[in-house]
Amino acid sequence: MMNYWLTAAVRPLVFTLIFTWTLGLQAAEAPERVEPPFWWADMMHTELQLMAYGEDIGKTRVAIDYPGVSIKEVVAVESPNYLFIYIDVEKAAPGSFPVKFFRNEDLVYEYTYELRERDPESRYREGVNVSDAIYLLMPDRFANGDPSLDDQPGMLEASDRENPSGRHGGDLPGVIDHIDHIAGMGFTSIWLNPVLENDQPRYSYHGYAITDFYQVDARFGGNEAYLRLIEEAADRDMKIVKDLILNHCGHHHWWVDDLPTEGWLNQWEGFTRTTYRMTTITDPHGSQDDYDRMVRGWFDTNMPDLNQENRLLARYLKQNSVWWIEYSGIQAIRMDTQPYADRFFMSDWARYIMHEYPYFMIIGEAWMGVPAMVSYYQGGKDNHDGYDSHFPSVFDFAIYDDIGQAFNEEQGWSTGMMRLYNTLAQDFLYPDPYNLVIFGSNHDTDRFFTRVGEDLDKLKMALTFLFTTRGIPQVYTGTELLKSAYEHDGHGEMRTNFPGGWPGDPVNKFNREERTAEQNEVVDHITDMLRIRRENPVIYEGWLLQYVPEDNIYVYFRYDEQDAVLVILNNNDREMPLDMARFYEGWEGYTGAENLLTGEVFDGFGSWAIPGNKALVLKLF
Repeated sequence: MMNYWLTAAVRPLVFTLIFTWTLGLQAAEAPERVEPPFWWADMMHTELQLMAYGEDIGKTRVAIDYPGVSIKEVVAVESPNYLFIYIDVEKAAPGSFPVKFFRNEDLVYEYTYELRERDPESRYREGVNVSDAIYLLMPDRFANGDPSLDDQPGMLEASDRENPSGRHGGDLPGVIDHIDHIAGMGFTSIWLNPVLENDQPRYSYHGYAITDFYQVDARFGGNEAYLRLIEEAADRDMKIVKDLILNHCGHHHWWVDDLPTEGWLNQWEGFTRTTYRMTTITDPHGSQDDYDRMVRGWFDTNMPDLNQENRLLARYLKQNSVWWIEYSGIQAIRMDTQPYADRFFMSDWARYIMHEYPYFMIIGEAWMGVPAMVSYYQGGKDNHDGYDSHFPSVFDFAIYDDIGQAFNEEQGWSTGMMRLYNTLAQDFLYPDPYNLVIFGSNHDTDRFFTRVGEDLDKLKMALTFLFTTRGIPQVYTGTELLKSAYEHDGHGEMRTNFPGGWPGDPVNKFNREERTAEQNEVVDHITDMLRIRRENPVIYEGWLLQYVPEDNIYVYFRYDEQDAVLVILNNNDREMPLDMARFYEGWEGYTGAENLLTGEVFDGFGSWAIPGNKALVLKLF
């Protein structure tokens, strides 16, 4: 039998050893970072990469003891401060377990990893679709709901409202405060320019130079405010579109000063900017040099180009996207600069996302005004090189180009309303043209009102087209206020603050009483058109039948087996007669039409008088 009683001489030595051993256990700190910080059980993808970061952590061995969790691979890299651990969690139940890092027999790091219980409905969450209308806003320029967030200790750029390119203090609490302005017009989705941390010394307000892929910028309110916004949106049956950038990061990203591997970034002997020549990607005769400079060149001096061909980085980025979808409940991702990243990675990334969330929406930004080029990047396309992006949607930059010209021109062989017709006539190039996102402006372009010559009637016609043609409409904040600016005058001029979003603003344009009569006319028109769209699903679910414009009058139908809506755009400054007999194919079986904007009824389909610079939206009966 063991004797537990110690002599007075031995007892102090034993107690010292026990105390030292216990202190050693307590001294095992958590690594500086483990990403993703937690995960979920019951995911479709069961292999999980953990990126651990801490001093000399790459020189440790890893141990995990939790039922259902097994270590598949441990990867040490050039930097001794990283370790990549691949684990399988297929059979693991929700719970927490320690990840231990040993050097020899000493425990030097320990991280408690959590596998959360997954909401079984999250996999089937409905994404943005053709029934939606998207409102785009830049959080820094929309509203300042919490001025205490403006300047955060230790962050590189403070607020400066006098600087057009500085931070103005808009935040997510401000979006929450005024979400009813957006919902009240009938928008069902909000696309926010990037909200992840941009701890950059300059130009951090726009969000496109990420410095932490797992944290919403503290000046916007952090992750907590983001989750709160998503909940507020859900309470109003609204969806959130996350703006994501996987082509590059900010040059003050935490990993830039200590890169995991040599191939983490695309680096050159000297700074090499991308050529922005996206045609080099699809050019069957193109050179490798042109391709490399386009894809591997840096978007800007402060935006290091990520090398998605690096398998460790590729998995990191894919998991980060899934983490945000599961963690926050977003319903769509807008992928910035889609062609600039390695296209095979982007295809694999999208397939990875859609396998986990089959009803999710991904919208790619391929800024080319040619349908043959844009269509290459929508998933399901039978491309000449066999490439499939697996992106359900892309932005229709061809229609964007047309809207800025068609309403300002007389009709010629290919001008005026013919621009809209001709581009839509090329829809055979797209695997799903009805799923494209269509728009008249965004945060990178001339303002919509500017593009139609600051003509109120033409803006309303263009908006009517946007809300009734095929595709998912998107409107940029300030369009309803008739904001006008050219891109070449500077991005700060295009991205001015929403009046009334800041304490002390002399006027509050969120209030109807403080908007001008013309501004209220646009707000009312958007509200009426989105109500009409919502009440007549044939507008977004039906087929499109269009007629070649004549005399600068464009006529098209949205129809299905039960209903039909007729749209007439008279792009003349005078009343024009229109012989409806030509459009028999569209109105066959109907006896008349009701103007859904005015209630006016047209009996029969004879010769109609169409007011100048007006759009008619008519339901057939």
